[in-house]
Amino acid sequence: MKSRYDIVIIGSGLGGLVSANILAKEGYSVCVLEKNNQYGGNLQTFVRDKTIFDTGVHYIGGLSAGQNLYQYFNYLGIMDDLKLKKLDEDGFDIVTFDDDPTEYKHAQGYDKFIAQLVAQFPEEEKAIRAYCDKLKTFCEKFPLYRLKLGKPYHENSDIFSLKAKDYIDSITTNEKLRAVLAGSNFLYAGDANRTPFYVHALSVNSFIESSYRCINGGSQISKLLIRRLKENNGEVYNHQEVVKFNYEDKKIRSVVTKKGHTISGDTFISNIEPKLTIQMVGADKFRKVYANRIKDIEAVIAGFSLYIVLKPNSFKYQNRNFYHFKNKEMVWKSQDYTNESWPESYMISMGINKKTNVYGDSLTVLTYMRYEEVEAWANTTNTVVNKNDRGQTYEEFKAEKAEIIIGELEKKFPNIRACIQETYTSTPLSYRDYIGSHNGSMYGYVKDANNPLKSFVSPRTKIKNLLLTGQSLNMHGILGVTIGAVLTSSEIVGMEPLLNKIQGANKIEDNTLS
Repeated sequence: MKSRYDIVIIGSGLGGLVSANILAKEGYSVCVLEKNNQYGGNLQTFVRDKTIFDTGVHYIGGLSAGQNLYQYFNYLGIMDDLKLKKLDEDGFDIVTFDDDPTEYKHAQGYDKFIAQLVAQFPEEEKAIRAYCDKLKTFCEKFPLYRLKLGKPYHENSDIFSLKAKDYIDSITTNEKLRAVLAGSNFLYAGDANRTPFYVHALSVNSFIESSYRCINGGSQISKLLIRRLKENNGEVYNHQEVVKFNYEDKKIRSVVTKKGHTISGDTFISNIEPKLTIQMVGADKFRKVYANRIKDIEAVIAGFSLYIVLKPNSFKYQNRNFYHFKNKEMVWKSQDYTNESWPESYMISMGINKKTNVYGDSLTVLTYMRYEEVEAWANTTNTVVNKNDRGQTYEEFKAEKAEIIIGELEKKFPNIRACIQETYTSTPLSYRDYIGSHNGSMYGYVKDANNPLKSFVSPRTKIKNLLLTGQSLNMHGILGVTIGAVLTSSEIVGMEPLLNKIQGANKIEDNTLS
């Protein structure tokens, strides 16, 4: 590790790695510092009983040739090496309810998506088509989503005030269809009173266009980005937790790691959650109104995950995801659970490896969990780098929650218990410690249609050489964070020339294909 770089990036989540790659391709000397043993933030995987589990990447949209994430990944040079499995085109997401045996399907491609839902709701074709048209219309309003130049998102403020639930309710009185159209809102932790329709549209559209699972997990994305970064002379170091920002003459001059290394730079990009970034730099270095606004932004609810290692040849591989609710009312109310009613809903996704054929070897169940439930252990930290035992009561808490979820799963898959070899869990504390998200938040900050600009966080700060990136900025998810990193990098290299290069890389690809 050298003592000085053009660009120093703190955190190797997707936003940090994409920014690093863009800037290294532009000829800057780049260094990425990561506190954990494993790179990648939400791209991290872990292995239990020789079985790979994803921490955050359950499936990815927009990766078919010519689609938006495909073009970004193609420019970054990782698309050809990704190992992917396309999910069931006739139903990549299945929405189900306790009191209804029907499986409601979200299909890939808008024609199929419409056809499947019209088959299940024959009287609602007009509403279904209106919904799809609205999704596409809203996505067109976000230039970088379509790899186009345009005004910054926040200047189109009129599109931020429409609520997802309000729009869906406006096109149909069929309550079951309303629930089915919003049924995958785990993708953004949908809130009936606040979630804007644009968040729903940007999240759902890319999956309708195409949906894939990563074979052997999403960590391949971070590994490929690191490989490309090194090919462009960029550097990345793990076990290098930044503990201090040195500030002088209204600029960040250097950072100090826990191991005592001091790394200077011209520009610093924090892939650390903005609340923590401000705390580490010092709130007094920012305008008071800005520091207070970031401090007061509400984080999205946290999650609890149950990881199931399946007995060999016991549970058939499902090439789809399941979004299950106790009833249709819970689609927008699952976050408001009580101790007695938890979980009101859950999402199921299966892992896949190159040997997966008829039977699966793993299953992940994700549901909501408020941070307050684990606050009793909030002063503990437990990661591969900093191993600690949170105690017997914590283990009992997790075991109790796991048993409750298995009981719920049995309602849908009556034989599931007999298929389980072993279970593991993660709580909001796991996400907080490994990912660095505020209170274990799943998706950064709450987007509120009632106050659209409140949670908007610009990549540029008032400190001239400090930029931000990551899921707490414009949008979360693989696509959202990638676009956010392009936005961050454009503050250094300029948006138009950068977008021209991204488009140019894909024109070359098009010529090669033709």
